[in-house]
Amino acid sequence: MGRGMWLLTALVLAASAPMMGSNTIAQTASPTPVPAPAATPTPDNAIMLTIFFKHDETRPLGELNAQLEKQGFYKAFPPEGVEVVSWYVMMGVGQVVTLRLPASRLREVNRILETSAWGVYRTEFYPTYDYKAIGIANHDKAK
Repeated sequence: MGRGMWLLTALVLAASAPMMGSNTIAQTASPTPVPAPAATPTPDNAIMLTIFFKHDETRPLGELNAQLEKQGFYKAFPPEGVEVVSWYVMMGVGQVVTLRLPASRLREVNRILETSAWGVYRTEFYPTYDYKAIGIANHDKAK
C-alpha cells in the first residue's frame, strides 16, 4: 500500500474510532502534555482537510456572526501555520474551507472548531491527500 493511501486509511480509522463506541463523548483536555506538532506540512506528512460549515438557517446572520465573535472563531481559525487552500461561501449550505496541514495537527484543528464554531455551524470533515501528480502520471502513462 502506498504511503499516501496508508495515511488516508489511518486517518479514516482514527476519525471513525469514536463513532464505534456507544459512549461517545467530546474531547477533553489531555491529562498528559501533547508533543508539539510538526510546524509545516511536508510531502510525507501533509493532509488536506475540507470542512463544511453548515450554518443554522433558523437564526439571522447578524446573530450568527455575533456568536462567532463571542466564541473567538476568527481569532482561533485557521490556526497559525495551517495553510488555507480555499474558503468559499456555498449558497444554501454555508462555508466550505480546505486546509493543508501536517496530519499531527488534525486534533488541534478539530478542538478549535469544537470550542469556537459549534452552535453556529454543523460541521462535516473530509480528510484527503494530494493525488494530482499520481493521477496525471497514470493518465499520461495510459495514453
